[in-house]
Amino acid sequence: MVLRFNIFCVLIIFYASIGLAQSDNKTGELDLQSFINTAAGAGQKQIVVPPGVYRVKPSHGEHLVLRDLSDLEIIAENVEMICTETTRALTIVNCRNIKLTGLTIDYDPLPFTQGRIIRLAEDKSWIDFEIIEGYPENLEMRIEIFDSHTYLLKRDTYYGWQPFKALGNRCYRVKKEQGYHYRPGRDKEEVGDILVTNSSTAPGGSIAHAVVCDNNVNVTLSNISLYASNCFGFLENGCEGTVYRQCIIDRRALDEDIKPRGLKRLRSLDADAFHSKHAIIGPSLINCVAHFQGDDCVNICGDYHMVMASNGTKLRVLAKHDLNIVPGDPLEIVTYAGVRLPEGKAVSINKIGEISIDELTFLSRQRMNDYFKGGGSRQIYEVEIDRPIDLPMGSVICSTNRIGNGFKVIGCDFGYNRSRGILIKASNGIISGNKLSGCWEEAIKVSPEYWWLEAGSSNDLTIANNTISDCLGKGITVYSHAGNGEIARAGAHNNIVIKGNKISRTAGTDIWVTSTKGLVILDNELAGDNPEVKLERCIDVQIDMPTDFIDVVNDI
Repeated sequence: MVLRFNIFCVLIIFYASIGLAQSDNKTGELDLQSFINTAAGAGQKQIVVPPGVYRVKPSHGEHLVLRDLSDLEIIAENVEMICTETTRALTIVNCRNIKLTGLTIDYDPLPFTQGRIIRLAEDKSWIDFEIIEGYPENLEMRIEIFDSHTYLLKRDTYYGWQPFKALGNRCYRVKKEQGYHYRPGRDKEEVGDILVTNSSTAPGGSIAHAVVCDNNVNVTLSNISLYASNCFGFLENGCEGTVYRQCIIDRRALDEDIKPRGLKRLRSLDADAFHSKHAIIGPSLINCVAHFQGDDCVNICGDYHMVMASNGTKLRVLAKHDLNIVPGDPLEIVTYAGVRLPEGKAVSINKIGEISIDELTFLSRQRMNDYFKGGGSRQIYEVEIDRPIDLPMGSVICSTNRIGNGFKVIGCDFGYNRSRGILIKASNGIISGNKLSGCWEEAIKVSPEYWWLEAGSSNDLTIANNTISDCLGKGITVYSHAGNGEIARAGAHNNIVIKGNKISRTAGTDIWVTSTKGLVILDNELAGDNPEVKLERCIDVQIDMPTDFIDVVNDI
């Protein structure tokens, strides 16, 4: 009897030490953070999380953190983490050779809410809506409006909303901006439609995005299901070779929801699904799903920094945020007029001060987001490069080591979102075998964006065997606009292959390519009333489409 008692005591101590103290016996909760920390600290290389539904409280704005781990596999099959505040679900930072499999992430309360429109102004200048049962209040602005019959987006994004006004009994009014004018083709909302907007419940303060990877090498996220986020779903910064395999972002079905609601969820995430910034080796998205999120499905990019002046080998550079260029980095260099110059190399970098009044005046006139028009970081650096160069103000540079080169997007299912499907600003990549449906803007877009100072231009890229249908923008686009607003010259992009794609029922041009040297367009199927391929400022082109389908504008 004494022996049995001693064994029992040892087991109690063991399970307590690895974090299996139950906080809610009905759901089988454990302290996920303590459980993983203790197992990893004990040298385990494979950690199996017991199946269950776990309600987790955040610590310092994060519900779960994996930090400074290596050569570790975490298996979380049939494990659901319910985040109890609308702040970060999972942070993975400074990790190497980590694999996380099977985790489901959801939020209660949700980071968005839904209300049924009950009244409209005759000119639709204001909307009254009632929050539907089971959805939170604490409203924040990011409005989408869904059709009450199809549960699909009914109108494009409108950015001129004024603050919400509480009317009582879970009813609110929201007005459009002063000077708004009714446009029947755009302002399609009706009584009965569903207004969806952000909601915040984070007493300790909110940290953006659901799953964030920072400065990792060879992290694999496999079979992760994500049903909500206060901004992006998966965001990575400065990573190398991240793999997202069979990860799912979607709106959760009503019969599988974590609490009763008067209507199923119409949004999944509040913004982008997969967003990669500054990757040394770009991510691989394999057989993933992203539906009904509030912005792009995929964005892979780096940062442009603006040249304010040049003097021989020395450039006066305004950093976008931090200047993520180091000595030895190869540099993409693009003039204000959109000419991509031969690649340079950074020799030295020194911080030298802040932006001048004249430079601020120049920025205020640019086609850019307001933050950058106001000077962005306002930090000025002297970047010495490996050759003398004459660059006008407004030219841009970026490190080509930190834009996601070597990415893959293969076999994914994307769509029903308010913006782009696949947005690429990197090189040496492949976009293949994907299905894109119901995107409200371009299905596949390859282009730097001066507006956001998102780099860069693309070389050696293949877009093959994708199926695109029912998108409200163009089908496949590869283009570049200069800082001065003009279409960039040929050579901004190089060696682009577009082959074997099927495109049907797009609202815009099926394939539109500009600014490219070395373009191959082969074996694509275009279906619709007016199939069209449009080329502008392209050279060294091989194309097999009927000439009736092709519109070529080559003025250089």
